[in-house]
Amino acid sequence: MTENYEKNNNGLFVGSKFFEVLLVIVAVLLLFVGPTYIPYVLSNLLRLGSIVAVTAGFALFMAGLLLMLFLIRKKIIF
Repeated sequence: MTENYEKNNNGLFVGSKFFEVLLVIVAVLLLFVGPTYIPYVLSNLLRLGSIVAVTAGFALFMAGLLLMLFLIRKKIIF
């Protein structure tokens, strides 16, 4: 089990458990907060256009998906 862990986790920040947990938390925040609260803050509180807000929310959602795919491929999740 240790060999498998060392072989699969030779990435940039994936060497320690702290960064693995941090990356999972960031991915979940990007997936759930990105498309919901960020467009609300951008459009209603900062008075930006709705197109900018929706585009920013979609970009954050896609970043969360890409980070989640990275974590799955590195065998950190599942």
